Amino acid sequence: MSNRIRTEDASPGVRLITFDRPEARNAFDLAMYAEAAAAFGEAAADDSVRVIVMTGAGAAFTAGQDLRELAALARASDGDGARDMAALGFPALLNAVTALDKPLIAAVNGAAVGLGFTLLAHADLVYVAESARLRVPFAEYGVPPEAASSYLLPQRLGWQRAAQVLFTGDWVSAADAVEWDIALRACPDDELLGVALTEAARIARASLPALRGIKRLMQAWQHPHVDAALSAEADAYTAQLGTTTTIPAPKGSR
Repeated sequence: MSNRIRTEDASPGVRLITFDRPEARNAFDLAMYAEAAAAFGEAAADDSVRVIVMTGAGAAFTAGQDLRELAALARASDGDGARDMAALGFPALLNAVTALDKPLIAAVNGAAVGLGFTLLAHADLVYVAESARLRVPFAEYGVPPEAASSYLLPQRLGWQRAAQVLFTGDWVSAADAVEWDIALRACPDDELLGVALTEAARIARASLPALRGIKRLMQAWQHPHVDAALSAEADAYTAQLGTTTTIPAPKGSR
Protein backbone atom coordinates (compact mmCIF):
# COMPACT_ATOMS: atom_id res chain seq x y z
CA MET A 1 0.00 0.00 0.00
CA SER A 2 1.11 3.57 -0.60
CA ASN A 3 1.04 6.24 2.06
CA ARG A 4 -2.60 6.99 1.19
CA ILE A 5 -3.86 3.86 2.96
CA ARG A 6 -2.18 2.35 5.99
CA THR A 7 -3.04 -1.12 7.27
CA GLU A 8 -1.93 -2.95 10.39
CA ASP A 9 -3.05 -5.82 12.58
CA ALA A 10 -3.92 -3.98 15.77
CA SER A 11 -4.56 -7.15 17.79
CA PRO A 12 -5.30 -10.81 17.02
CA GLY A 13 -8.11 -10.89 14.49
CA VAL A 14 -8.40 -7.08 14.13
CA ARG A 15 -7.29 -5.27 10.96
CA LEU A 16 -6.98 -1.48 11.21
CA ILE A 17 -7.35 0.46 7.94
CA THR A 18 -6.36 4.14 8.16
CA PHE A 19 -7.12 6.74 5.50
CA ASP A 20 -3.72 8.40 5.49
CA ARG A 21 -3.71 11.49 3.31
CA PRO A 22 -3.92 14.14 6.03
CA GLU A 23 -2.58 16.95 3.84
CA ALA A 24 -5.83 16.64 1.85
CA ARG A 25 -7.99 15.84 4.89
CA ASN A 26 -7.99 12.24 3.65
CA ALA A 27 -9.99 13.15 0.52
CA PHE A 28 -10.23 10.29 -1.96
CA ASP A 29 -8.59 10.56 -5.38
CA LEU A 30 -8.57 7.73 -7.93
CA ALA A 31 -5.41 6.19 -6.53
CA MET A 32 -6.74 6.24 -2.99
CA TYR A 33 -10.02 4.64 -4.05
CA ALA A 34 -8.08 1.77 -5.62
CA GLU A 35 -5.80 1.37 -2.60
CA ALA A 36 -8.70 1.42 -0.13
CA ALA A 37 -10.66 -1.11 -2.19
CA ALA A 38 -7.62 -3.38 -2.20
CA ALA A 39 -7.16 -3.00 1.56
CA PHE A 40 -10.77 -3.95 2.29
CA GLY A 41 -10.59 -6.80 -0.22
CA GLU A 42 -7.44 -8.19 1.38
CA ALA A 43 -8.97 -7.97 4.85
CA ALA A 44 -12.05 -9.81 3.59
CA ALA A 45 -9.99 -12.59 2.04
CA ASP A 46 -7.62 -13.08 5.01
CA ASP A 47 -9.09 -15.67 7.39
CA SER A 48 -6.87 -14.41 10.20
CA VAL A 49 -8.91 -11.19 10.14
CA ARG A 50 -12.25 -11.31 11.94
CA VAL A 51 -13.03 -7.60 12.43
CA ILE A 52 -12.09 -4.49 10.44
CA VAL A 53 -11.73 -1.02 11.90
CA MET A 54 -11.50 2.07 9.68
CA THR A 55 -10.37 5.53 10.76
CA GLY A 56 -8.61 8.62 9.43
CA ALA A 57 -5.18 10.11 10.04
CA GLY A 58 -4.87 13.64 11.37
CA ALA A 59 -7.82 15.94 11.94
CA ALA A 60 -10.35 14.34 9.57
CA PHE A 61 -11.99 10.97 9.02
CA THR A 62 -12.28 11.84 5.34
CA ALA A 63 -13.38 14.94 3.44
CA GLY A 64 -14.94 12.65 0.81
CA GLN A 65 -14.14 12.99 -2.87
CA ASP A 66 -11.06 14.93 -3.94
CA LEU A 67 -12.85 17.81 -5.66
CA ARG A 68 -9.65 19.30 -7.04
CA GLU A 69 -8.81 16.11 -8.91
CA LEU A 70 -12.41 15.69 -10.05
CA ALA A 71 -12.57 19.25 -11.38
CA ALA A 72 -9.20 18.87 -13.12
CA LEU A 73 -10.32 15.62 -14.75
CA ALA A 74 -13.53 17.24 -15.93
CA ARG A 75 -11.67 20.23 -17.42
CA ALA A 76 -9.06 18.05 -19.10
CA SER A 77 -11.42 15.59 -20.75
CA ASP A 78 -14.82 17.26 -21.15
CA GLY A 79 -16.18 15.21 -18.29
CA ASP A 80 -14.80 11.81 -19.36
CA GLY A 81 -12.28 11.78 -16.54
CA ALA A 82 -14.94 12.68 -14.01
CA ARG A 83 -17.04 9.85 -15.36
CA ASP A 84 -14.04 7.57 -14.92
CA MET A 85 -13.88 8.53 -11.26
CA ALA A 86 -17.59 7.82 -10.92
CA ALA A 87 -17.35 4.56 -12.88
CA LEU A 88 -14.03 3.16 -11.64
CA GLY A 89 -12.78 4.66 -8.39
CA PHE A 90 -15.81 5.16 -6.19
CA PRO A 91 -17.68 1.92 -7.06
CA ALA A 92 -14.56 -0.18 -6.48
CA LEU A 93 -14.44 1.00 -2.88
CA LEU A 94 -18.20 0.64 -2.37
CA ASN A 95 -18.20 -2.85 -3.87
CA ALA A 96 -15.43 -3.90 -1.49
CA VAL A 97 -17.23 -2.46 1.53
CA THR A 98 -20.70 -3.77 0.70
CA ALA A 99 -19.27 -7.23 -0.04
CA LEU A 100 -17.69 -7.49 3.42
CA ASP A 101 -19.07 -10.39 5.43
CA LYS A 102 -17.06 -9.48 8.52
CA PRO A 103 -17.88 -6.86 11.18
CA LEU A 104 -16.85 -3.33 10.14
CA ILE A 105 -16.28 -0.66 12.79
CA ALA A 106 -15.75 3.04 12.07
CA ALA A 107 -13.79 5.35 14.39
CA VAL A 108 -14.69 8.84 13.16
CA ASN A 109 -11.87 11.04 14.40
CA GLY A 110 -12.87 14.40 12.90
CA ALA A 111 -14.67 15.89 9.92
CA ALA A 112 -16.64 13.35 7.87
CA VAL A 113 -17.89 14.94 4.67
CA GLY A 114 -19.70 13.39 1.70
CA LEU A 115 -18.37 9.84 1.43
CA GLY A 116 -16.99 10.27 4.95
CA PHE A 117 -20.60 10.45 6.14
CA THR A 118 -22.31 8.06 3.72
CA LEU A 119 -19.70 5.33 4.27
CA LEU A 120 -20.79 5.14 7.91
CA ALA A 121 -24.16 3.68 6.92
CA HIS A 122 -22.24 0.60 5.74
CA ALA A 123 -20.45 0.12 9.07
CA ASP A 124 -21.84 -2.18 11.74
CA LEU A 125 -20.65 -0.06 14.66
CA VAL A 126 -19.73 3.64 14.54
CA TYR A 127 -17.86 5.53 17.25
CA VAL A 128 -17.34 9.27 16.86
CA ALA A 129 -14.95 11.65 18.56
CA GLU A 130 -16.70 14.33 20.58
CA SER A 131 -15.25 16.93 18.20
CA ALA A 132 -16.40 15.07 15.07
CA ARG A 133 -18.74 16.79 12.60
CA LEU A 134 -20.52 15.26 9.64
CA ARG A 135 -22.23 16.65 6.55
CA VAL A 136 -23.28 15.74 3.00
CA PRO A 137 -23.12 18.80 0.70
CA PHE A 138 -24.78 17.13 -2.30
CA ALA A 139 -27.53 19.71 -2.79
CA GLU A 140 -25.02 22.55 -2.43
CA TYR A 141 -22.85 21.03 -5.15
CA GLY A 142 -25.76 20.05 -7.38
CA VAL A 143 -24.98 16.32 -7.41
CA PRO A 144 -27.08 13.28 -6.44
CA PRO A 145 -26.56 11.32 -3.22
CA GLU A 146 -24.04 8.48 -3.22
CA ALA A 147 -23.20 5.18 -1.54
CA ALA A 148 -26.90 4.20 -1.38
CA SER A 149 -27.48 7.08 1.05
CA SER A 150 -30.76 7.88 -0.71
CA TYR A 151 -31.98 4.58 0.77
CA LEU A 152 -29.83 4.04 3.86
CA LEU A 153 -30.13 7.49 5.45
CA PRO A 154 -33.97 7.47 5.54
CA GLN A 155 -33.76 3.93 6.94
CA ARG A 156 -31.30 4.95 9.64
CA LEU A 157 -32.37 8.49 10.52
CA GLY A 158 -36.05 8.49 9.60
CA TRP A 159 -37.45 10.35 6.62
CA GLN A 160 -37.48 13.91 8.00
CA ARG A 161 -34.00 13.91 9.51
CA ALA A 162 -32.59 12.30 6.36
CA ALA A 163 -34.36 14.93 4.26
CA GLN A 164 -32.91 17.70 6.40
CA VAL A 165 -29.40 16.25 6.16
CA LEU A 166 -29.58 15.70 2.38
CA PHE A 167 -31.40 18.91 1.42
CA THR A 168 -29.53 21.37 3.64
CA GLY A 169 -26.02 19.92 4.01
CA ASP A 170 -26.04 21.14 7.62
CA TRP A 171 -23.30 19.96 9.94
CA VAL A 172 -24.28 17.11 12.27
CA SER A 173 -22.58 17.15 15.66
CA ALA A 174 -21.25 14.07 17.44
CA ALA A 175 -24.08 14.31 19.98
CA ASP A 176 -26.69 14.45 17.21
CA ALA A 177 -24.99 11.58 15.39
CA VAL A 178 -25.54 9.41 18.46
CA GLU A 179 -29.10 10.64 19.05
CA TRP A 180 -30.00 10.03 15.39
CA ASP A 181 -28.51 6.50 15.38
CA ILE A 182 -25.71 7.36 12.98
CA ALA A 183 -23.23 6.46 15.72
CA LEU A 184 -23.36 4.22 18.76
CA ARG A 185 -21.26 6.37 21.07
CA ALA A 186 -19.33 9.65 21.24
CA CYS A 187 -15.90 9.37 22.88
CA PRO A 188 -13.29 11.86 24.08
CA ASP A 189 -11.03 12.51 21.12
CA ASP A 190 -7.98 10.90 22.71
CA GLU A 191 -9.93 7.75 23.65
CA LEU A 192 -11.78 7.18 20.37
CA LEU A 193 -9.48 4.73 18.61
CA GLY A 194 -8.80 2.81 21.81
CA VAL A 195 -12.53 2.34 22.41
CA ALA A 196 -13.10 1.13 18.85
CA LEU A 197 -10.14 -1.26 18.92
CA THR A 198 -11.12 -2.64 22.34
CA GLU A 199 -14.62 -3.44 21.07
CA ALA A 200 -13.15 -4.92 17.90
CA ALA A 201 -10.87 -7.18 19.95
CA ARG A 202 -13.82 -8.32 22.06
CA ILE A 203 -15.85 -9.20 18.95
CA ALA A 204 -12.83 -10.91 17.37
CA ARG A 205 -12.87 -13.54 20.12
CA ALA A 206 -15.82 -15.15 18.34
CA SER A 207 -15.24 -17.64 15.53
CA LEU A 208 -15.03 -16.34 11.99
CA PRO A 209 -17.87 -18.62 10.75
CA ALA A 210 -20.15 -17.27 13.48
CA LEU A 211 -19.34 -13.64 12.65
CA ARG A 212 -19.73 -14.23 8.93
CA GLY A 213 -23.03 -16.03 9.42
CA ILE A 214 -24.48 -13.21 11.51
CA LYS A 215 -23.27 -10.51 9.12
CA ARG A 216 -24.66 -12.32 6.07
CA LEU A 217 -28.05 -12.76 7.70
CA MET A 218 -28.15 -9.09 8.71
CA GLN A 219 -27.22 -8.06 5.17
CA ALA A 220 -29.52 -10.42 3.28
CA TRP A 221 -32.71 -8.35 3.35
CA GLN A 222 -30.85 -5.10 2.72
CA HIS A 223 -28.60 -5.97 -0.22
CA PRO A 224 -31.27 -5.78 -2.97
CA HIS A 225 -32.31 -2.30 -1.83
CA VAL A 226 -28.72 -1.09 -1.52
CA ASP A 227 -27.85 -2.45 -4.97
CA ALA A 228 -30.90 -0.73 -6.49
CA ALA A 229 -30.03 2.58 -4.80
CA LEU A 230 -26.39 2.39 -5.92
CA SER A 231 -27.48 1.75 -9.51
CA ALA A 232 -29.99 4.61 -9.51
CA GLU A 233 -27.50 7.03 -7.93
CA ALA A 234 -24.81 6.07 -10.47
CA ASP A 235 -27.23 6.67 -13.35
CA ALA A 236 -28.23 10.04 -11.90
CA TYR A 237 -24.59 11.05 -11.41
CA THR A 238 -23.63 10.09 -14.95
CA ALA A 239 -26.62 11.99 -16.34
CA GLN A 240 -25.72 14.99 -14.20
CA LEU A 241 -22.22 15.15 -15.66
CA GLY A 242 -23.77 15.43 -19.11
CA THR A 243 -25.71 18.57 -18.16
CA THR A 244 -24.53 22.11 -17.59
CA THR A 245 -23.89 21.38 -13.93
CA THR A 246 -20.31 22.27 -13.08
CA ILE A 247 -18.15 20.42 -10.61
CA PRO A 248 -17.66 22.87 -7.75
CA ALA A 249 -14.33 24.25 -6.75
CA PRO A 250 -13.37 22.83 -3.34
CA LYS A 251 -13.98 25.07 -0.36
CA GLY A 252 -11.54 25.48 2.45
CA SER A 253 -14.13 24.40 5.02
CA ARG A 254 -15.67 21.71 2.77
